[in-house]
Amino acid sequence: MSNSFGEVFRITTWGESHGGGVGVVVDGCPPRLTLSECDIQPDLDRRRPGQSSIVTPRKESDTVQILSGTFEGRTLGTPISMMVRNEDQRSEAYAEMATKFRPSHADYTYIAKYGIRNWQGGGRTSARETIGRVAAGAIAKKLLRERFGVEIVSFVKQVYDIEAKVNLETVTLAEVESTIVRCPETETAKRMIALIEEVRGRGDSVGGIVETVVRGVPAGWGGPVFDRLEADLAKAMLSLPASKGFDIGSGFSGILLTGLQHNDAIRAQQKKVFTKTNRSGGIVGGISNGEPIYFRVAFKPVATVMHEQETIDTDFENTTLKGRGRHDACVLPRAVPMVEAMAALVLVDHALRHHAQCE
Repeated sequence: MSNSFGEVFRITTWGESHGGGVGVVVDGCPPRLTLSECDIQPDLDRRRPGQSSIVTPRKESDTVQILSGTFEGRTLGTPISMMVRNEDQRSEAYAEMATKFRPSHADYTYIAKYGIRNWQGGGRTSARETIGRVAAGAIAKKLLRERFGVEIVSFVKQVYDIEAKVNLETVTLAEVESTIVRCPETETAKRMIALIEEVRGRGDSVGGIVETVVRGVPAGWGGPVFDRLEADLAKAMLSLPASKGFDIGSGFSGILLTGLQHNDAIRAQQKKVFTKTNRSGGIVGGISNGEPIYFRVAFKPVATVMHEQETIDTDFENTTLKGRGRHDACVLPRAVPMVEAMAALVLVDHALRHHAQCE
């Protein structure tokens, strides 16, 4: 089982949803970066359950502790280990899942691969695993911001059929955080919140889209073949729980244009290269071109719904199962910091690889 991600800036997450805690080891972070728990906690607070009326009510403070890799407030260049303790496990809510597979969860496929599973909250397949990613991503974002001038902003673009029109050139973190659904368009956010509350009230769930814009990436990051920047971003995003689609630049809508219409004209001014449009989404031939990178990630409706559904048990007999426990009716608000984290991990890894190889 692979629990590691990245090459130069490499992370390994560990822990289960209902175990003693979860965490991450970050290897390859350069030395002398100022770092404390205060740099990590804000992103974990954005990811944690119980933060608003439209997310799971599981009560976790998700308080992070740095165990190694820093001295006197700065990184040492050695592995950084971080831990968050679990505080509000209620494994009894999952007792029936010990012998029944939840529809559209990883229960059956995990058994098919390993022959054993932790049925309490899903174990490693739980979204609680993403705590380690978000903690590591906070370090990556700080490194990108302070040493490379890169900014990452993600937001909820769509919930079910409600879509926001957001200006990617100007959207800010403050605007995103101004609504509990993390949609920066206030009136659209109200409609999204009302829909999530209505769907939760009838024991169902909805999905949607998180969009991201990355500003400040210089030309040259990435590679032309297997290390294409968009390919690594796609893998990162599709490794997130409940993610089902990745779309960058013009994405699937680009098929409605001809080549002449789609091409981004290239210009130069005072030796600075820019494109008149950005349908490529900031990446051409797998390598960043200096324009903002923007992409979208589609998340499916949460699989746990409070209705009886057909399934099978561990003896492969047909049965039914009704969802229990505390779950999100929509993952989108909490997925925003997860998407930012994975984008940061990809970009900082490529930044360090580029500077090691080309400078």
